[in-house]
Amino acid sequence: MRQVKNPFGLDITNPDAASITSGISLTPNCLENCMLTCYWGCSVQRLQEALQHHLYCFLIKSPTALENVLYGEYLHKEQHVVQKHGKEEIYTQLPPDSQLEDFGSLPRTHYPLVAFLTLSDEEDRESYDIVSMLAVIHIPDRCYRLPCRIMYQYLLTSQGQFYDLKQLFMSANDYQLQSTSDSSSQDSTADKDLLEKFGLSEEDVQEDNAKDCVVCQNGTVNWVLLPCRHVCLCDGCLRYFQHCPICRQFVQESFPLCSQSSPTSDGSSPIEED
Repeated sequence: MRQVKNPFGLDITNPDAASITSGISLTPNCLENCMLTCYWGCSVQRLQEALQHHLYCFLIKSPTALENVLYGEYLHKEQHVVQKHGKEEIYTQLPPDSQLEDFGSLPRTHYPLVAFLTLSDEEDRESYDIVSMLAVIHIPDRCYRLPCRIMYQYLLTSQGQFYDLKQLFMSANDYQLQSTSDSSSQDSTADKDLLEKFGLSEEDVQEDNAKDCVVCQNGTVNWVLLPCRHVCLCDGCLRYFQHCPICRQFVQESFPLCSQSSPTSDGSSPIEED
């Protein structure tokens, strides 16, 4: 297993305040200088075609490359410069004269907002395995009032692949547990491939390390259990469990958030059950 660094991070600032009419605030947190391109009312079909172009035609690693595939099928575009390690809020909204109140009834032909993060410097694009990130964001409107959230996050790689980034279930000392709405319907093999290849960003690992093991209440949680994706065991307790202590699902495989020479006291590596 090879650890791959993800240079992109994106959060919604105060999602309860986001709306089609008032706009939305986003907080990028990137390891390098980046460009954030926001597409309001982006065509669902064109965005899916862009992902297929990344697989079979050419890499979507710059705003220009995505623009060439979307063919202008969006309502409004904004671009913002994101500084390295900066955490400044970026506000984006539809022009006031658009007078748009909703994107129609379901199923929709256009996403409310697509946020596209790319590396600014050509040198950085050559040094990272992950070259861009697409985030599809739902924003409540008159027809569809579900809370604002990131529906999909796609990581696009320099090898011409894309992966749907999934959240992990943090369980210790954390009562705000969330997962993507379609996590229960996703194939566990896809989750395993994604998590093994990309793990978490550095910021995620730092946050996770502040949480205690649910078993001993002392050690730092470090192990992702698959396929349930709970992160709840420390290095010392992992070897005692064949079932997740949170959901009781059988653990098919596991991997650490932070590499350790050995999680066991006798210097051996833990046995991963198939």
